[in-house]
Amino acid sequence: MLITLKNAKKVFGSDTIFEGLNFEIKEKDRIGLVGRNGCGKTTLFKLFTQVESLDEGNLFIKKNTKIGYLDQIPEFEGSVRKYLQSGFFRLQEMKQQMEKLEEQMQHPDTFEKAMARYGSLQDQFSRLGGYEMDAKLEAVANGLNIQHLLEHSFSSLSGGEKTKAGLGKILLEEPDVLFLDEPTNHLDLSAIEWLEDYLKEFQGACCIISHDRYFLDQAVNKIADLEAGELTIYHGNYSRFIKEKEERLLAEFKAYQEQQKKIKKMRETIKRLKEWANQANPPNEGLHRRARSMERALERMEKKEKPLIDPKKMKLSFQTGERSGTDVVKMKEVTKQFGDKKVLQGVDFHVRFRDRIAIAGKNGSGKSTLLNGIMGLIEPDSGEISVGSQVQIGYLSQHPFEHADPNQTVIDHFREHIRVTEGQARQILARFLFFGYAVFRKLHQLSGGERMRLKLAIFMHQNLNLLILDEPTNHLDLDSQEVLEEALDQFEGTVICVSHDRYFLNRNFKETAYLIDGKLYRFHGNYDETKEKWKEHLEKHKA
Repeated sequence: MLITLKNAKKVFGSDTIFEGLNFEIKEKDRIGLVGRNGCGKTTLFKLFTQVESLDEGNLFIKKNTKIGYLDQIPEFEGSVRKYLQSGFFRLQEMKQQMEKLEEQMQHPDTFEKAMARYGSLQDQFSRLGGYEMDAKLEAVANGLNIQHLLEHSFSSLSGGEKTKAGLGKILLEEPDVLFLDEPTNHLDLSAIEWLEDYLKEFQGACCIISHDRYFLDQAVNKIADLEAGELTIYHGNYSRFIKEKEERLLAEFKAYQEQQKKIKKMRETIKRLKEWANQANPPNEGLHRRARSMERALERMEKKEKPLIDPKKMKLSFQTGERSGTDVVKMKEVTKQFGDKKVLQGVDFHVRFRDRIAIAGKNGSGKSTLLNGIMGLIEPDSGEISVGSQVQIGYLSQHPFEHADPNQTVIDHFREHIRVTEGQARQILARFLFFGYAVFRKLHQLSGGERMRLKLAIFMHQNLNLLILDEPTNHLDLDSQEVLEEALDQFEGTVICVSHDRYFLNRNFKETAYLIDGKLYRFHGNYDETKEKWKEHLEKHKA
């Protein structure tokens, strides 16, 4: 046992996040921690890593257990290479000691003592993988696609790049327990698949918070489901968990119904016994005793709670506006260059009414540039981009309120875009899980998932017929992802989507276009059906 949490209680303000909660992490565990946004998953991680303290209960960590956790965007002075090398802290210290001993070995009077110490230290350095440091660093940098950033100043990186480098450093530290909070959010498809392979070979334990169902299927063999302050452990990957949870809930619901029938019969019997006892002349004390005995049995009975079969979900359906023309988007020989980098090179892209097209590719391959070109936010250097007649575009970005007033309230922002009364706005927002006072919260106070839900509430009432989605599932919990998928099924318009969520891509898109070195390659089929063709093209371009 590496980490044990016993009878844990955590309170924020007047809200009890969980109470009496137990959780264990054993050697070589591969645990996926799942639950709705705001249920306390990240809080649990902060307790394990002692960033936060318990209000009640105990946390036991095995002596000398090394924990790896990327909590927030890291900061560092120096190059990205230096930052990654700091993951080899112990080996770097040994290397410096060996260099000092090498100097001492140059002098006859300190030669023998230095030589003996050097030999022992060199054996230990070799055994711990000291001579493979550079190779390991290059492998991790290549896998996470940050090898081109190694000589850059760490402070010059974007937030996403810093997060990827932070993940790389933690992997190089090779901790005994690895805590990963939404590790796939800043990774492209190649890097996610590399991370899956890395975790399969990883010798320690790991616990992962993720809304990426495909990733959880590949990376974990146990699911910890945090719901309503209670934790339930399921053995198997995410798909097996869904099946087992459904079976368990149905069994619990059946047991609850049976108990409710029994309670109803007991109450009816008690009522009849009392009536018969009172009708007798004189009143029958024996019947009264039987009634009181049954009442005590009813009080002692451990009442089963009604299981939460269908928790509150967003109610989402896109109202398709006026039908667009058959030709929705046409791009012909489009090129775009930023500085020395050619992002788009002669791209042809024809989107017709009701097409559902996923655009995939590595980070930095130009996917966002392509979307911005369609929306008219950037002008191509050459070529033509035309959007068809009567096309109403709805754009869902990864950062939906980047340019909004952070102090604006939820309801004011909604009414700025959708002309309805305050009462109507509150009714609509409640369907997107903004209840009561939550509609008066300010935009900067919202979580990533809440921001996405607010944007979807606005989308739903704008009569759109072309949806452009940029990583739409990044901040949505699993229930909300399912709601979005069902809404897309019913949407009568056209959808273009950039995503690295393979489950979402496989379920919703029957055409996939890959952007490689500025060229667009389009195939019939979802991600799983077409990824080998993508990899073939990547290999050709490397050659």
